[in-house]
Amino acid sequence: MNTITKQSIGKKSKKISNSKVGSISVLSDIILNVLFLFITIVCVIPYVLVFILSITDENTIALNGYSFFPEKLSTAAYEYLFKIGDQMLNSFGISLFVTIAGTVLGVVIMTMYAYALFREGFKYKKFFSLFALFTILFNGGLVPSYIINTQLLGLKDNILALILPICVDAFYIMVLRTFLQGSIHEAIIDSAMIDGANEFRILVSVVFPMSLPGIATIALFSTMAYWNDWFNALLYIRTERLFPLQYLLTKVQSQIDFLVRNSSLLGANASEAVNSAPAESSRMAMVFISTLPITIAYPFFQRYFIQGLQVGAVKG
Repeated sequence: MNTITKQSIGKKSKKISNSKVGSISVLSDIILNVLFLFITIVCVIPYVLVFILSITDENTIALNGYSFFPEKLSTAAYEYLFKIGDQMLNSFGISLFVTIAGTVLGVVIMTMYAYALFREGFKYKKFFSLFALFTILFNGGLVPSYIINTQLLGLKDNILALILPICVDAFYIMVLRTFLQGSIHEAIIDSAMIDGANEFRILVSVVFPMSLPGIATIALFSTMAYWNDWFNALLYIRTERLFPLQYLLTKVQSQIDFLVRNSSLLGANASEAVNSAPAESSRMAMVFISTLPITIAYPFFQRYFIQGLQVGAVKG
């Protein structure tokens, strides 16, 4: 009897050991894949529609509305935009420089700030934590910030006006501090100090590699904020050679809308030319052009971004 019991127990334990821990059933796997495929399609379809509308003839859009299968295609919207090709290329370079420089500078500052709040031995930890939280809860407003940036710091019509105002975000600092507290044990820091490493060496050689998912997450958020920003250019920039891409496209669209609304006040020939301008398709072309770089960059951040979203999750 004992022999039979031991054999049955051995068979059961063997089956358990052969089964994968945390595996799901085939039906559940199919349902999850179908669900994620549906979510992906829902997210991609609007972007595909924007691209199709950007290459659709303007008159076709006016007659038939939005469609995935337009009767007539046209590249007039892109030709209209690239008539200002030199200015657009310059604005694209400005946006690219501002995005890269601002993201790098912001990530460095926010990482050092979060590391200081993470360290238990930092004497002024409570003060700087309250200082960061205060800026999340209260804002000085647009007028004081404009006066400080233009009159005190002299950032009017300066490329730094596109970088410094949104360089540091207190919320991202708190997110990164929480990530450090959940992923780096104090004993690791102590062992590095015993080996003779100073605080800067610990930050660069120990903390940075271990906190890469959290840093990549705030880097992605900062990149999107810089690339999509046009409001700071509206406030501080007057020279056309410093216009970022988003602000340039906003101005072009505003000019198109103004001409279309006031076409009746123009002459017959000018009115006909304005009415034939690709207003709707050019708007879609602007959306496609302005979002394309972020769409291309996102997959490179995706792996770290998913890990960074797990900040505060329950760990086994």
